[in-house]
Order: sequence, then C-alpha cells, then structure tokens
Amino acid sequence: MTQAVEVLNRYGTDLVGEPRDSDSECMAGFECFLNIVRALGMGSCISEVGAGGSSPPLLPYSPESNMDGGKRRRLRGSPSFDFKVPGRMFLNGSSEVASMYCKQGRKGTNQDAMLVWENFCSKEDTIFCGVFDGHGPYGHKVAKRVRDYFPLKLNAQWDLHHKNRDGLSDHSSATGSYKSEGNGFRLVDEKTSPTDHELDETYTILTLRESFLKACKIMDKELKLHPDIDCFCSGTTAVTLVKQGMDLVIGNVGDSRAVLGTRDLDDSLIAVQLTIDLKPNLPREEERIRLRRGRVFSLQNEPEVARVWLPNSDFPGLAMARAFGDFCLKDFGLIAVPDISYHRVTEKDEFVVLATDGIWDVLSNEEVVDIVASAPRSTAARALVESAVQAWRTKYPFCKVDDCAAVCLFFDSDSDFKSTDTKAKLIPETSINQSEQLSLLDEKGNGTEAEKQKQ
Repeated sequence: MTQAVEVLNRYGTDLVGEPRDSDSECMAGFECFLNIVRALGMGSCISEVGAGGSSPPLLPYSPESNMDGGKRRRLRGSPSFDFKVPGRMFLNGSSEVASMYCKQGRKGTNQDAMLVWENFCSKEDTIFCGVFDGHGPYGHKVAKRVRDYFPLKLNAQWDLHHKNRDGLSDHSSATGSYKSEGNGFRLVDEKTSPTDHELDETYTILTLRESFLKACKIMDKELKLHPDIDCFCSGTTAVTLVKQGMDLVIGNVGDSRAVLGTRDLDDSLIAVQLTIDLKPNLPREEERIRLRRGRVFSLQNEPEVARVWLPNSDFPGLAMARAFGDFCLKDFGLIAVPDISYHRVTEKDEFVVLATDGIWDVLSNEEVVDIVASAPRSTAARALVESAVQAWRTKYPFCKVDDCAAVCLFFDSDSDFKSTDTKAKLIPETSINQSEQLSLLDEKGNGTEAEKQKQ
C-alpha cells in the first residue's frame, strides 16, 4: 500500500498529520504532539477514531422514524427542540418533496449530518435543506451542532431583517452589487427600471443574503467558546438552501456541493452546479490564506489535494478553504463566510441535490443527476448514496469509503409555475470586502452541546 493510501486511511481526506520518514518515527512524533496538546487542553486536529473501534449501526431506512415527533427528547440547554417540530427531518427517509439518506463510511464515527425542514420555522411555502460534513476528532459534534442551530439563527436574522426593512440598501442599486470573482456564475440581467415584482424579488434575495452572512458569523462565534465541543482542530462544512416560492438562495461553506437537475432546450436532462467547491487552491481562496500567513500546498503523494497548513508547521492540512470551527487556522486565512448564490426555479427544473464530498469525490454531476432522475422519489437519496459507496469500492479499492450524505429536493412542475419570468437566474458570490472576511477571526461566542443523533 502506498504512503498516500496510508495517510488517507489513517487521517482521512480532510485532515492529515505531518509526514515522517518511518512509521515508528511518525507514531512517536504523533504521540508527542498529542501529549503536548493534552497538556495545553486544546484537543487535536488528527482524529484517532478511524483506527479504533466500531461505530453505531445505521438506523433502518424508515420514513416513520424520520420526523422529530416520535419521542420527546431534550437537548441540554436548548428548549427549542423539546417539542415536536412538524416537517423537520434529519434521519434517513423521505417526504412528498424530499428524499434524504446518510451512510457511515469505513473511517470511524459518521461525521456527516443532514436536515430538511418543510414550512421552515412556520413560514408558508418555505423549505430549508442542508448537509454538513464534519472533520477532526469532534467533527461529528460540530456537524450536528451546526445542523441543529444554524437554521434557527438564520430564521432569527431573516425575521430581524423583515422588521428593519428600511435599513437595507435601496433596491435600485441592489442588482449591481453582486459581482463575480471568477467563479463562473453570471450576473442577473440588470435593468434600470425594475418592476414592483422584481423589487420584491430583489428584496428577498438581499434579505436572505444578509441573513446567511450574519447567521454564519454568529454560528462560528458560538462554536469558538463552546464549553463541551472542542473546535480548535475540528469543524464542518455546510451547504444550505432556502427555497421560498420559486426562489432558491444557497449558502456554501466548504467543499460540499449543490447541483440542479434541469432540462435543456432539447428536453434532455442536464446538471447545473449551483455552488463552488471552496478548495484552498482556488486563486481567491489561496490569495486570502497567503495574505494571512497560512500556507497552501499538496503532499507529494497526493498532488491533486491542496491543503491549508500553519505558517511554521506542516499541520493540520485542511482540504478546504472555508469551514465552521477549525480555530487553529482562523488566524491564517480560513473563514466561515458563506459563498452565496441564487437561482430562480423554472418549469424546466426538476430537483436539486445537496451532498457531501463523499458523493462528489467518486461521481460526476451528470452521474448524480441521472441516478436521482432514474430512481423513485422516496428512495432517490438512498440510491445515490449506495451508488457512491459502490463507486468508492471500484475506483479506490485500497482506501476506506468516506461518509456519504445526500438530500434531494424535488420541484412540482405541474402547479407552482407562472407563465412569466421563466428564465433561470444565477447570482454569484457576493463581493465581500476583506474586512468583512476577516471579521470572523477574532470572534467569541457561547453555546451548549446538541444532542447526539445516530445516523
């Protein structure tokens, strides 16, 4: 087995340890580092879970066990979830409009989490979806914490903006404020005299944009000083989506991905990627990291995987440029600022897939869309995850299968569309100035630990 495979299997694909000349030297250095970290009370970026014992079994694929209303439970310090929440699903299953499935890999504790919340926080015709990919020794706790609390913070900010509508920028200049930074998305057609409908639409986009930005900032603040979750070298990605009516607003932190299944002019099913995989070697991401004295390079035996390292140490080797948590790197260019994109659903659109990198590492966008389209709605996510697991075993037989989580949100093409405005719209990441990007670096927050849910 090559050194690259040993590194992947020992430390996983998101975090790696410092390479050594021999196994004995590597383990000795690793143990020495762990002793120092324990003495400082900081925790470790490198998880030993993958080499250890077994993980709890997956829950059976049962829609009935998926709703929050089965058994009453209490999340310590959180009365918000001490009651049934209609439409909120976070375990394997499906509803009329969504299918979701998560499967543990072979690296240890399942660190993926997911959520679908219909009638999001009692908002009519509004759905929240998200997948979260944890990493590090406490990545599973971070992922579930963000899954449980980020939607509430997003909703709180959204409501606050509705109450303070006059404080937002005026509509006439809003459409020109979304400038692409080379991410491949294009700007919505600008109009000098927008209609009232377009003004309302722009207001919704702006409101959700600001809500996403502030909710992510607050979420990261809470994680930083969480009393029970050590986030110094643990974190999570998050790709989340809010669908209100025909408007989709997507916030992406990390390298999970959202892909749209739609029809082209020939009525052929095609895949449209709605988010950017925020890897460290993207020019804008690498520039920011280097400006903050972080380093970006790949290991010799895995040249295709760029990683973020501390200025004076080959550690921790994070394979993404943005994440919640991971405060060991927050002073060196890692941020939790979301990449915001917008899409207007048309009659050609059929579904959107949110999935962690365990899916995208082995399946192309087109393969994912074809798998989902060919499966029954109720089992589409499960079919996708099982296909990814099989692809892992075929393409990387000597590597351990990664955790996989997928949410498929289906659109009703028979009823919700109007004859006007059938043109798809995409808005790229907002232009966030450097001071706003760095505002997360010195934040402090508080919070309590979310309940552990078996996936």
